[in-house]
Amino acid sequence: LGLIDALGDLVVHRDRKGRIVYANGAFARLLELDPRNIRGLTLADLGITLDIAPDTGHGEGDCLTSSDVSVQTAAGIRWFSWTEHSIRDGRTGTVSHRAIARDITARKKAEHDLIEARERAEAASQAKSRFLATVSHEIRTPMNGIVGMARLLADTGLTPEQKTYVDSVSTSADALLLLIEDLLDFSKIEAGRIEIVPQDVLVREIVDSVVELLASRAYAKGIAIAAHVDPRVPETLVTDPGKLRQVLLNLAGNAVKFTETGGVRLSVTMAAGACGPAVSIAIGDTGPGLKPEDRERIFEDFEQADGTSTRRHGGAGLGLAISRRLINAMGGAIGVESEPGKGSVFTVSLPCAASPALPARHLAGRRYLLLLSSRLEAEVLAATLSAEGAKAIIHDGVEAAMETGPDHFDAMLIDAELEQGDALERLRAAGISASNPVILIAPGDRGRLAGLRSSGYLNFLARPVRGTTLLRILVSDTHAARPALPARDAPSRAKGPGLSILLAEDNPINAMLARAALERAGHNVTLAEDGGQAVDLFARQAGTGYDVILMDLHMPVLDGLDAIDRIRAMEEEHGWHATPVLVLTADGQEETRARALAHGANGFLTKPLDPDRLSSAVLDAAA
Repeated sequence: LGLIDALGDLVVHRDRKGRIVYANGAFARLLELDPRNIRGLTLADLGITLDIAPDTGHGEGDCLTSSDVSVQTAAGIRWFSWTEHSIRDGRTGTVSHRAIARDITARKKAEHDLIEARERAEAASQAKSRFLATVSHEIRTPMNGIVGMARLLADTGLTPEQKTYVDSVSTSADALLLLIEDLLDFSKIEAGRIEIVPQDVLVREIVDSVVELLASRAYAKGIAIAAHVDPRVPETLVTDPGKLRQVLLNLAGNAVKFTETGGVRLSVTMAAGACGPAVSIAIGDTGPGLKPEDRERIFEDFEQADGTSTRRHGGAGLGLAISRRLINAMGGAIGVESEPGKGSVFTVSLPCAASPALPARHLAGRRYLLLLSSRLEAEVLAATLSAEGAKAIIHDGVEAAMETGPDHFDAMLIDAELEQGDALERLRAAGISASNPVILIAPGDRGRLAGLRSSGYLNFLARPVRGTTLLRILVSDTHAARPALPARDAPSRAKGPGLSILLAEDNPINAMLARAALERAGHNVTLAEDGGQAVDLFARQAGTGYDVILMDLHMPVLDGLDAIDRIRAMEEEHGWHATPVLVLTADGQEETRARALAHGANGFLTKPLDPDRLSSAVLDAAA
């Protein structure tokens, strides 16, 4: 008994009636009692609840219970891991119980603290999500007014000085919006709120759209931007289109920002990935390049290659960190090769299940003369032509081409910057001719179209040139009717089909912006200042008065989701045709999108609204 008495664990022996026969010193010290005064008491007398009583039905050595038991002491509640065994007396056959209990209070406290910490973390995550949604809405709403109104104002009759001021507003607003997007995206990633939604993606379309979005910025700096997609690259790739476009816009946007001379080139090729074929998208520039120690650091949060107070370019140092996390989440990889003074090449690699396509070689045997001021753009066009089986001859000016002597080409592609009114005439005088003279037009050269046509040019290509558009022009009959410039270069003033649109928007500036953009496109707009008013207007028209409903989510009286619910309920009750509903919101989170669609919305537009994108979405919804 002396050894048992010295144990740190509790030891208690109870008779068949549950009365304590023996308790060691640890048990007595815990309850601050004299061991002699404990004999004859039950555990219940001491405030210890144990749902086991001695029973003659138990056999020798049976383990009756092993559980966690709380014991009230003068110092507070303590927890014990309590294990009880039955003991049968060899002479009388009487069954008694012997228990040993180990103090687990520290473990219990740690478990409790862990549960509380998890609950606090979950609450913090939910609070962060609510904060992101609120901040996104509160920031995007005024930005929608600034960006949208500047675009509408730029499309009015302004003096050159006024246009300069408006362009400055747009440029500053776009820069602020990019910074805001980076901060919000970073916060979403940190909160674990980024969701990758894989779907079939047209690789060429995304790359071309990125180049077109950045072209005006590049041309304003006097640098070139172009893209080449190897014909062996499959037409579709399964990935998240929005996230891929975001990454490419960030990488190519950085390349334009840091490049002062030369240009930016996007190249899409097939490559060997770690787990099979992959699509490789390289963004190369002729900028300042990176030091070896900066190549990895720039992908870290809030890091920049030039983080000094004298740095020339703005930004929070989040774009590349976000891009790496997004590409990793899509199962790909991102890296950079660079040397100071020799530019940089950022490469995005994404897994591709499809096998490489076989080049069609539509232009096999044909010869083309390329006269461009930008060597980079000329090389990209030459690569596109070469991949289709053609041969391209590059010169940087009319004089250089004339020095080679007489020659005939299937087509000549001449940069509008090199055409001063007599380029075609001089080339022909030197014996250089082509069946199809094509002029390349930058957005600012559209006013020269009439004069260029009179000079003998049969076709026109808008810069930056899409590879698919180039092939369409060259493969088709060169003497066919002259195609108009791509629609993306034309001002959006054409009247639409005159749709009847119900616009529910409580913010007066955003309402004015959306209404102006839609009315300029030829639509009729009825404005509701809250969700309740929108439901009333819809009901008055018996569900047939509107072709499309534009519904803001956050409104007084009745929010957008509840308004959609009531509209859908009315349609079902009366058998009305379901009117397309497009949700307008400054909250771009995936959960918000999913909730809107679950409530019966047909589409989702994130603020700030682009007038052309808004008009296009309305037409698509009504189709």
